[in-house]
Amino acid sequence: MNDEVIYGRNAVWELLQSGKPVNKLLFQSEGTGGRFQDMVSHARGHQIPFQFVDKVALDRLTEKAKHQGVLAYVSPREYAEVEDILALAKDKGEDPFILVLDEVEDPHNLGALIRTADAAGVHGVIIPKRRSVSLTSTVAKTSAGAIEHVLVARVGNLVQTLKDLQKAGCWVSGAEAGGTEVYHSDLTGSRVIVVGSEGKGLSRLVKETCDEIVSLPMRGKINSLNASVAGSILLYEVVRQRSGR
Repeated sequence: MNDEVIYGRNAVWELLQSGKPVNKLLFQSEGTGGRFQDMVSHARGHQIPFQFVDKVALDRLTEKAKHQGVLAYVSPREYAEVEDILALAKDKGEDPFILVLDEVEDPHNLGALIRTADAAGVHGVIIPKRRSVSLTSTVAKTSAGAIEHVLVARVGNLVQTLKDLQKAGCWVSGAEAGGTEVYHSDLTGSRVIVVGSEGKGLSRLVKETCDEIVSLPMRGKINSLNASVAGSILLYEVVRQRSGR
């Protein structure tokens, strides 16, 4: 057990009422009746992911504590809004520089990318609410403290968010094999870098929404890189081009 998990009807309900960031809710599926109707309605209204699981799963996650059929995963810090990220760039007098992660599921990759984002001067990171790792204690630890300094927004519709960023004047560059070699692409100006999941890369709709697809040259036998490694190289190519070197 760690501070990411809160369980019990009263404790979870108070958590929801407090407005603190909740990554996900788990409800006991069997014999629940309408016991969790208020919580489910709240989750739907606030776009909090939730899932029904059996009692055995909740017993395991709470080490057989009295969970009363409900458990919440809590974020170690507040999420930002996309508008906060754009406002930060404006306040600094800089072109927006944003990292978007499409269904990255490994907390170590997310933490490493947040750490690189901080070092590279990224104004914010955007992740989807579903099919993606959230901010957890593992992410916080892997980021080596960068989680406290980088704005992270969590959105319900990644494709719509990318379209909104395009309307705000950002050029969206998706990272995937088969695109323009990144060293031959102009990455200056208002820039969004999109990195896909560890196994599947960019999802179809996200890829179709990107303004361009850029790729890293692969000279060896392996045809792909770890998501955090590839993302870090791309972020620093943006830094290099922005510095005019």
